[in-house]
Amino acid sequence: MGILFDANGPGGVGHVRESESIAPALGLRIERLELSSPENLEKTFQAAITRGVEAVIVVNTALIVGHNARIIKLAAQTRLPAMYTSSSSVAAGGLMSFSDDPGDRAKRVADYVDKILKGTHPADLPVQQPTKFELVINLKTAKQIGLTIPPNVLARADRVIR
Repeated sequence: MGILFDANGPGGVGHVRESESIAPALGLRIERLELSSPENLEKTFQAAITRGVEAVIVVNTALIVGHNARIIKLAAQTRLPAMYTSSSSVAAGGLMSFSDDPGDRAKRVADYVDKILKGTHPADLPVQQPTKFELVINLKTAKQIGLTIPPNVLARADRVIR
């Protein structure tokens, strides 16, 4: 399993550490696909193939989001199943995502903005973790890379793009 992440961003490194800590229990070997510059994207995907990566997790960070279209295209060209940490990537042609629900997130942000505008100090508001997650699968992309999604996985999906 490869993890594509921004080598210069703390969010990606944290995601990789968490994945590496649980991988052995799942029988997985993690390959770090560190992206330090968008110019290295093609080389990074070729390195993934050379190192025997069979699937990729794409960690949503500023560098990654800025080049999402190229990443989706490279995943398709190399026929690597890729899971994204944002459903917008799946809508743009990525294979699948498991992430917090953007609608739920927007509602909670709006609630905080309302409270702040009414005088609540931001430091007085508790930190919230996502409570609602969604699995989104793009069957067009699955077909394009020659991947069959098992019916039991499709049944669990919150949204399927056909």
